[in-house]
This record gives sequence, C-alpha cells and structure tokens, in this order.
Amino acid sequence: MEDSITIVLDSRDLLSGVCGANDGNLRVIEGSLGGRIATRGNEIRLEGVDEAGVRRFKKMMDNLITAVREGDNPSPEYVQALTGSFVPPEHPQEAPPSDSLRDALRPQDAVIQIPHGFNRVFPRSRNQAAYILGMRSCDISFGIGPAGTGKTYLAIAEALRLVLAKKMRKLVLTRPVVEAGESLGFLPGDLAQKINPYLRPLYDAMESLIPYEVIRRMEDTRAIEIAPLAYMRGRSLNDCIVILDEAQNTTKEQMKMFLTRIGESARAVITGDTTQIDLPKRVDSGLLHAVSVLSGVEGIHFAFLHTVDVVRNPLIKKIIQAYEANNNVSEKRS
Repeated sequence: MEDSITIVLDSRDLLSGVCGANDGNLRVIEGSLGGRIATRGNEIRLEGVDEAGVRRFKKMMDNLITAVREGDNPSPEYVQALTGSFVPPEHPQEAPPSDSLRDALRPQDAVIQIPHGFNRVFPRSRNQAAYILGMRSCDISFGIGPAGTGKTYLAIAEALRLVLAKKMRKLVLTRPVVEAGESLGFLPGDLAQKINPYLRPLYDAMESLIPYEVIRRMEDTRAIEIAPLAYMRGRSLNDCIVILDEAQNTTKEQMKMFLTRIGESARAVITGDTTQIDLPKRVDSGLLHAVSVLSGVEGIHFAFLHTVDVVRNPLIKKIIQAYEANNNVSEKRS
C-alpha cells in the first residue's frame, strides 16, 4: 500500500535551503526512496512510497531542517551521504552489529573539512561515519574492508585535515613492499623514487582532495613523508599522523614493529583488505593477527567496511559479490 507525507516549513528561506539549488537535494532523495516529491508554497510532499519510505523521508527532512537552521547549506553530496545513512543494506547478513558510533546518522557529525580542499568529504554510510569518528577518537584505528569502500580515501582526507589545520606536524605514508616480489635495492632512483610506485594510490587520493600545488608545498616543507615499512624500525613517530596502507600484506612481526613506533601526540590509521593478501603461503597476515590480538584493547578502534559500503563504482560491488559467491561455492565443494 502506497503512503504519502507532507512536510510544512515555516519560511521560504528554510524551504530553499532544504531543497537546494534547482531542487537538487530533493532529486537525490527521490532517487533514493523512489516515489514522487513535489513542492507547493512552503510544503514538501512525498507520494508513492511505502510506510518505511515515509519514515526514512521524515528522518531525512528532520536532519536537513536542523542542518539549515544551524547555518549549514546542504549540498546534493551531503544528501547523498544522508540517504546512505538511512538506506538498509542490500545484504543484511553483511551489516555488523550496531554501536554508538554507527548510530550517528547526521553526516555533519563526521564531515571532513580540509583547509584548501576542493570539497567537504561526507561519509556515505553508517560504517564510514563510524570509521571517521573512530579515527578522531582513538590514537590507533583500523579500517578493514574490500576495494572501493573508501578506507584509504577517508584516511587520507582525515590526515590532510589534521596536518593542514596545523593539528599535526606531518603526514607519514607507508606500505609494505611485497606486491612485485622484488627488493627496493634493485629499483632505480633514490628512496622516494623507489617507493613512489607503491604509494601512488595514496597520492591519487590526495590529488582528488587538494590542489597539486598544496601537495608540492607540503613535500617541500616535509609535511608529507613517504617511507617503506621496512625503514620504520628504530624510529619514534611523534606529533604526526601515520597511514599504513595495504596492511594485509604485513607479517605479524612487521605489524608489531609498526604499532610500537607510535610516539607522543601521534595517531596511526591502518587500512587493509583481508581478501587480497599477497604474502607467501604459510606466512600469517599481520592485519588478521592484529584483529585477533588487539580487538579488546582500549584506545584502539576497528572499523569493518563491507560490500554494502562500496562507493567507488556500483559495478565494483557486483564484482566483489560475484567473487564472494564463487568462494562460497568452492568452499562447499571442498
């Protein structure tokens, strides 16, 4: 049975802020919920949805109205993040248990505003919001999930916010070098040139968030440092944010070594995809080991992202699901 709901706003300015330019915000909501949204005078009416759609629409409107009254100017990107917070997962079994962080439904609670950045970065799902808030509340946080879930992108965005806002002295980027099976010593160039191909995805994320001139200036002032994981031994990293990417390819010893490098006023974000481990057989992943050993340690946050959180491209979600289905069939046969 189709239901409808009418929201009455108390001013034209409030209506304009909620609807967005050319009703762009309403079109995003319409695309998420289905149905038809129309405005008349100071009223916004939704028709052609079920009772659950009506409830979700009311929550979205309450959120948008609050944001406008607080002086914000919600964009379609903001509303996209908002709709992601209220959309139930396509595969409920993939959704982890709710916690206090994940229950925060307001995108502005986890927005990333980067000084000199192109745009604000909003979480696109509850799990992403929990990930961002976890990075802010804990000195060490893990972002674990498949490709396209935003784990590296959001870590880079939050790190740039901290460094460019002068809340951290510098950003340190590192990755284990195992993909090509070759030693850094055999690669041409200095250390930065040797490691650059392995850190290219991190630079891709930075270049999509801030102008290239800002990146160059940060490099010139050593506000960005790149380092192979193997060169971390013996260091003490203070007053900086460190991102360890592709952590599924660390050994247990490397992961312990990295975590014990974190010094005073420093934060670490560890990202990885446990379905893409490139380590030799019989070598345990340091990321998997850390999850089992550290899950109960206070001050460390684990954010688990799932297929439902994929935002890179809708096709990526289908690819991941296809591989998961194939793996399940293979396991049953064996």
